[in-house]
Amino acid sequence: MAATSVRRWPPGLEVARSYERSWLRRDLTAGVILTMLLIPAGIGYAEAAGLPPATGLYATIAPLLAYAIFGPSKILVLGPDSSLAPIIAASVLPLADGDTARAVALAGLLAIMMGAVLLIGGLVRAGFVTDLLSKPIRVGYLNGIAVVVLVGQVPKLLGFSTDATSMLDGIRAIVDGLRDGSTNSHSLVIGVGALLTILVPRMLGSKLPSILVAVVVPSIVVAALGWKGELAVVGALPGGLPAPQLAGLRWADVQSLAGPALGIALIAFTDTGVLSRTFAGRHGESVDGSQEMAGIGFANIASGVFGGFPVSASSSRTPVAEQAGARTQLVGVVGAALIVAFILIAPDVTAYLPSSALAAVVITAAISLIDIHSFVWLARTARGEALLGLAAFLGVALIGVLEGIVITIGLSFLAFVIRAWRPYRAELGQVRGVRGYHDLTRYREAERVPGTVIVRFDAPLFFANGGLFDDFVRSVVDSAPGAIHTVILAAEPITDIDTTAVDELLELDSYLSSIGVRLVFAEMKDPVRDKLIRYGLGERFTADRFMPTVGAAVDSVTGEFRRDIDPPPDSRPV
Repeated sequence: MAATSVRRWPPGLEVARSYERSWLRRDLTAGVILTMLLIPAGIGYAEAAGLPPATGLYATIAPLLAYAIFGPSKILVLGPDSSLAPIIAASVLPLADGDTARAVALAGLLAIMMGAVLLIGGLVRAGFVTDLLSKPIRVGYLNGIAVVVLVGQVPKLLGFSTDATSMLDGIRAIVDGLRDGSTNSHSLVIGVGALLTILVPRMLGSKLPSILVAVVVPSIVVAALGWKGELAVVGALPGGLPAPQLAGLRWADVQSLAGPALGIALIAFTDTGVLSRTFAGRHGESVDGSQEMAGIGFANIASGVFGGFPVSASSSRTPVAEQAGARTQLVGVVGAALIVAFILIAPDVTAYLPSSALAAVVITAAISLIDIHSFVWLARTARGEALLGLAAFLGVALIGVLEGIVITIGLSFLAFVIRAWRPYRAELGQVRGVRGYHDLTRYREAERVPGTVIVRFDAPLFFANGGLFDDFVRSVVDSAPGAIHTVILAAEPITDIDTTAVDELLELDSYLSSIGVRLVFAEMKDPVRDKLIRYGLGERFTADRFMPTVGAAVDSVTGEFRRDIDPPPDSRPV
């Protein structure tokens, strides 16, 4: 009974029940480092969504706390996201008509609605969508994300900003900035110094909290040398704590935001699902897709209730948390608590924090995401899957995260259909002294059973391959030496059959009957046989045409047991 009740605890509380003291230092350190990124990201994406800067902090604090309780991933970081900001702006600002307070209320309503969609999806176990995210997709996605993040952070490291909306535009902007002399020397010195501070100790195997040093020391340098006006800094925090800001909403607003809520929910879950599953795989763990969907739902509802807007997983802040040593959801709790503390106690704490130092932290985290080894392994062992990984990489890097994932999942389905359309198929025979029946092309010593053809088709039978199956069996029968009176279908690999394939099966059976050949099914799975009965074929394919094994079918045809192997124990004389 106790074990059952434990499994019903929310994921974060379950982790808290088994928390190890050795994790605490890493989680606290990672939380401090992460906070330095959460603040500028929250403020920046709020402005990108056309909302007050404070809402970006509220959309960070509440979701982090909610996901820490209900989210299954131990290190995933949720918050405002660049892919959602323009959609939020396009959905909310026209309805607000210049009223800032109404825009905030509408953004909160949008977050609550999309959170409700995701929460319901999680409760009805719709998270199976993450099962479509195969290893090649995850490898390509991670490498694509790494490149996109790197290109996006290099301008900040160099001390200038760009309006690039794609990776190629970002590369062109970097080249133009270097050519035009837009580089800020102060930012470059701070950024390169921060990069070396992180990378050198890591290469030497040092346990120095280098990421924390790379954030704190540049802030001290900027303050001491008076460089605040010479380079981009995060700036002081806006005031105010998270609180409900949903006044003035109408039922018509719910109707107007229904479409955007569904669209943003799809984007947020797809992006988060890939990121969550990918990072879990890197640590030898697994994440339940439905629980992930519910966790994102709770996080967005919390964001909307407490003055925020829709959020998703962060592909730049999550790897930073990982590199900083994050072990559990406590990192998000620490980050949220520190933001609240800074707002109340020291709102100017980020006034001297250089943007180039943060860029260096994100760049080193992005470098850690690059996984060339896995792609090379795929290229050597499974070229088709390597192409899927390459498609995911190019889609994410060149088109966009969501578009790249959708394209690659579509290609995965196409690859599956192609494999099922032209599966491996074989004629089987017996090898003297060896049990079972084996592929004639693999076992040169295999012999056909006189008067009998044994065939195997390694795929479900459906509309795309039913004709191929029919043609294959006919060709084997037509080319068989001697007169044939029985065809045995080794049906164990056939896991399903649809109505189109049934028509092909009936045509094949009629053809075989017309030439005096009987079709027998061996090892057909009960669910497939049940389908034949539901299709009304119980009288056509009677019980005597189904055999438990290929060997039993051969014994029935020949009327005797095989003499080249030991007979079954129950057939031996007493």
